[in-house]
Parts: sequence; C-alpha cells; structure tokens
Amino acid sequence: MKHASIVLQIDGKPVAVSAGSSVAAALRIADVAGLGVARRSVSGELRAPFCGMGICQECRVTIDGARRLACQTACVAGMQVETLT
Repeated sequence: MKHASIVLQIDGKPVAVSAGSSVAAALRIADVAGLGVARRSVSGELRAPFCGMGICQECRVTIDGARRLACQTACVAGMQVETLT
C-alpha cells in the first residue's frame, strides 16, 4: 500500500515525504548538507538527529516560527522548517 505524499519546505526548498513522517526523516530525505543536518553546535560542527526520541536535542529546528525537536514533530503539508545551519 502506497502512502499519501505531502510537501513541506526545508530552508525554502520543497521536500516531498510520506504523510506521517517525522521532520527528522524529512531532513534526511532532503539530505540537507549531505547528513540530514538540523543545526550547528556552538563550536560550528554540523549536528544531525541522533537518538530519535528527543533526549539528545540534536535535532532542534525552527518549525513555523517555533523552536521544536524534529524527531518529535510530524510533518504537515505546507510546514516551514528552518535548520539552524
């Protein structure tokens, strides 16, 4: 069975994902910077989702103007995601 597809924006670029996907999965699908990167550390290193359950907080992004965890947020059609890179 094929799942419906939705489109959201990641750093201004359209990304199509299966309905119900997490924003962390969408980052990987979009392959932002080749790693599914969500942000930069204070020392400038690229950081990507790690634990997948919200503990590590490596997947912090801005979603529709609010800071959120990508691994804990389901994609919604038209959602605007900004990585912190």
